[in-house]
Amino acid sequence: MSDANLFLIQASFDSTATILAELNALYAPQDSVVLMGDAVLHQQHPLCAQLDKIYVLENDAEILNGHLAENVQPINYAAFATLCLAHQRCISLK
Repeated sequence: MSDANLFLIQASFDSTATILAELNALYAPQDSVVLMGDAVLHQQHPLCAQLDKIYVLENDAEILNGHLAENVQPINYAAFATLCLAHQRCISLK
């Protein structure tokens, strides 16, 4: 189990930019981020572009019509569960 945090960004489209600003204050290089729901539409945000460990659920990625940013990794639900179990803390930002 990693000492890193897993941040789950579950905000509405309108709130995601504010949540990403909050994430910027909390994020450390060893942390991982999962964009969920409408938050995936902010994958091109400057903060997201800097992250090495950023994921979206495959089902949520469908709204992007194949326009997934190069650093964003699509994962299925099994990989998401494994990712959650690999981190000591999962923090949901809404």
